[in-house]
Amino acid sequence: MNDINLSITKKQKAFIDATETEVLFGGAAGGGKSYAQCIDAMLYALKYKKSKQLLLRRTFPELELSILRTVREMYPSDIWKYNVQQHTGRFANGSLIDFGYINSEQDLTRYQSAEFDVIRFDELTHFTEEMYRYLFSRLRGANPYPKQMKSSTNPGNVGHSWVKARFIDPAPPDTVIETPQGTRRFIPSKVQDNVFLMQSDPSYIERLQNLSENEQKALLHGSWDVFEGQYFTEWRSDLHVIDPIEIQPWWQVYRALDYGLDRLACLWAAFDEIGNAYVFRELCVSDTIVSDAARMILSAGDEPVVATFMPSDLLGRSSQTGVSIYETFSSCGLSGTPVNNPRVPGWLNLKEWMHPVDDGAGNVRPRLRIFSTCRELIRCIPQLQYAKTGDPSDVAKDPHDITHAPDALRYLMDGRPKPGVKPVEDHHHIHRTPIQRQAASILGYGGKR
Repeated sequence: MNDINLSITKKQKAFIDATETEVLFGGAAGGGKSYAQCIDAMLYALKYKKSKQLLLRRTFPELELSILRTVREMYPSDIWKYNVQQHTGRFANGSLIDFGYINSEQDLTRYQSAEFDVIRFDELTHFTEEMYRYLFSRLRGANPYPKQMKSSTNPGNVGHSWVKARFIDPAPPDTVIETPQGTRRFIPSKVQDNVFLMQSDPSYIERLQNLSENEQKALLHGSWDVFEGQYFTEWRSDLHVIDPIEIQPWWQVYRALDYGLDRLACLWAAFDEIGNAYVFRELCVSDTIVSDAARMILSAGDEPVVATFMPSDLLGRSSQTGVSIYETFSSCGLSGTPVNNPRVPGWLNLKEWMHPVDDGAGNVRPRLRIFSTCRELIRCIPQLQYAKTGDPSDVAKDPHDITHAPDALRYLMDGRPKPGVKPVEDHHHIHRTPIQRQAASILGYGGKR
């Protein structure tokens, strides 16, 4: 066998040596993330004979230009062979590395019955949380080998928010996080940690400094606070997400829904007397026909609903049946109010709702507040990005699975819901103590009884 001479950084060694169930490596550009993945995969394959690993990118062209190019140069030909048709590398000891991609949720079906000892995501933030969670279930096997999810990434892209919530927010870097599913750890690495790159290409930092301010924060400094392309930069979970509160009886309650067979998203929101919106319930399910969707919506709560807003495209009649989705909802007892759904004005309107304003009591808060129980809406909003094609002020339609709940929210505000009206008490017929009368006088509603 040919000698294998490998040079690694301290951070790369920390990633290779990491034993946690889930490991995330990287943060900034130039930290040697993909190189560390390739080395770690080879060392694992050589140590555990007949082991099975999966190494993923979002698309196959990305895989070809990064991981596959690296392993072909790195792995000695006398210890492994790569099958171009199957995209599989087989080692002399029987270990396998499958090189795959997941460009859509449908691509997950190819791994439905698979088993892997280690699953590796290169550029994890390019993937959705559903993709990651599903692949987590493929981490299994009867052998005693360590089972791990080992990922590398930069901040940004569609998965930025969920990756940040899973690995970055719970604890400082290099801290082992205990969870019911096992342990997690984030190992940061910046370009300055990659001594080999600094020696061979010291001007790389200067090129990173030519990027936009947000891109510099993410790629040069490894910041997870913002990412380039994020649509709702107004979003702050500490402001927009609140613990459930009591919905007052005079608040106006509205519903809004986005329907497709792939996903139904229905939101309930209450509007108080000064126009603040509280999204207090959501129903998000897949593979649901219209009649079942109507039944689930109607049985979800008993509060009176002023109107249920639906996108006007549901009025279109089916060429096969001549019946529209709107009519089917109505026949099932769910009457709807169609709203025009121009995308860009609707998204810009949501930005206004999310923007913090003075509430009149000295507090600067957004008019839109979402109960912490509405996990799907909270998950999707911060992941939305600017469209890369078409109108640059639009929201990207891909990945499609994160657009349904935000679309329902857009329809809700497009319907121009009205604030509630707080009933006025007849203070002249209320018997009060002297202290209560004094307080009433100070507060300005008077009364002598």
